[in-house]
Amino acid sequence: MPKRMIFAVLSVLIFLAMGLEATAQVKKIKSIGQFTFARVRGQIPTPEVMKMLADRYAGDIKYGFDQAGYGDIYLSFIEQLKSAKFEDTTWKIGDTVKWMLFRSKGKVKVSGPLEWAGKKPVEVFAIKVTKEFKTYTFIIPKPCGNIALKEEVEEIPPAVCNLKVSPAKVNIGDPITVDMSATKYARSMKVEIFDKQGNKVASKELTPEAARWQTKLDKPGEYVFKGSALDLAGKPSTNLCEGKVYVNYPPKAVVVPNCLNCREYVGRPLTFDASGSADPDGEVTRVVFELVDAGGQAVDSFTDTERPFIWKKTLYKEGNYVISVTAFDNDGAISSPSAESRKSLKVTRRTFFIAAEAGPMLAKGSYTGFVFARVGMNLWLNPDKTSLVFTSGSAMPVKGSPWKPVITANLVGNLHFGPVFTGLGLGFMTAERTGRKDGVDALAQLGVILSNNYLTMWQLYFEFRVPLGRTFEDHHKMALGLRYNF
Repeated sequence: MPKRMIFAVLSVLIFLAMGLEATAQVKKIKSIGQFTFARVRGQIPTPEVMKMLADRYAGDIKYGFDQAGYGDIYLSFIEQLKSAKFEDTTWKIGDTVKWMLFRSKGKVKVSGPLEWAGKKPVEVFAIKVTKEFKTYTFIIPKPCGNIALKEEVEEIPPAVCNLKVSPAKVNIGDPITVDMSATKYARSMKVEIFDKQGNKVASKELTPEAARWQTKLDKPGEYVFKGSALDLAGKPSTNLCEGKVYVNYPPKAVVVPNCLNCREYVGRPLTFDASGSADPDGEVTRVVFELVDAGGQAVDSFTDTERPFIWKKTLYKEGNYVISVTAFDNDGAISSPSAESRKSLKVTRRTFFIAAEAGPMLAKGSYTGFVFARVGMNLWLNPDKTSLVFTSGSAMPVKGSPWKPVITANLVGNLHFGPVFTGLGLGFMTAERTGRKDGVDALAQLGVILSNNYLTMWQLYFEFRVPLGRTFEDHHKMALGLRYNF
């Protein structure tokens, strides 16, 4: 057989096969009512009658749905049929259905695809059943009550974005919770954070299974959290989905000491002024002062809850100190350390005092009594260790001739052992009696500090004077003195 003839025969056979397959796929019907699923007697049925029949033949309907491969929507069909809207429409000529339930010889059967090829449209009821994201349209021809699936349409609902941000006001570093769990019909979500200038500062991808996110912000100001969602088809949501968070500005702490090089301030009150502390978006409600020494050891602290936020503190030890202030605002925010909130100061003690002393004195020669008074100065050479005292004045005898008033002066160096001190030095005294000479004395003192607030000091001492160049028996003296240093 020639090749051309073989090719022609094969082409005809393929064409016929395709036509037969198409005919097998969609069957044209010109009449209906011979194979009724549930015959309706009397007049045209109402929706109520159809619902009753569906309930009566529920088992048969389930069997038919299973045979058609749609058993998974049976329950949805039965449940939604009870409240479904029955639409009066027609099965138009040329329209098809995917399958139809009918009854033949008492048995429920399922057809393949059918096309109506009658002379006129068939009156039918149309109902819609939804499951998940699909809508199924069924038609029920009124003459026979058969159930046919006309079409199924996938209807993906648009994503509805829902975003909640809490709390609405935070301090720097506080946790912020973003919750998008109420978003509907989404396969994924996204949240983006923008500052007041519109700059994006952070973003996060979320899913319905993991729809919450906790974050922190390290700068103050107003922020907008914008959410979006993608539906199952990848289309973005269109509804407004955002929240706002205000990050509180922290207060600014400022401390101003009344001195930085605080000379002779031991025993005197220092003033630390934090009244300049302020909060940009609220008010300062509390200020904490902290004073530490050069080694960083805490000396004292003070909390002030009322303006003007001033602390007065007296130190009794000289040295280098650091005063720092921390401010708290009405939202609980805390100031950050800065040069304005932390100051170093050096505190020294007073070392020079005016000294005034007085007391009784006994002069040898039947130990006649005198009352002396001297003024001068008291100088700490090494505070609390060594000092130098110089005073001069006069002494008056308690008896008359041959005793006479004298002029006296002392220069004494002292060693201190806590409150006790001992001193050695030289003194000068004019003749205390007729017939005696002026002279220099070696003197020793033993005393005790009665009180010392570093600004003033009281001292009580015993003094013994030994004459130099004169006889001890006639010229030694003893005194008891009370010295006031100021």
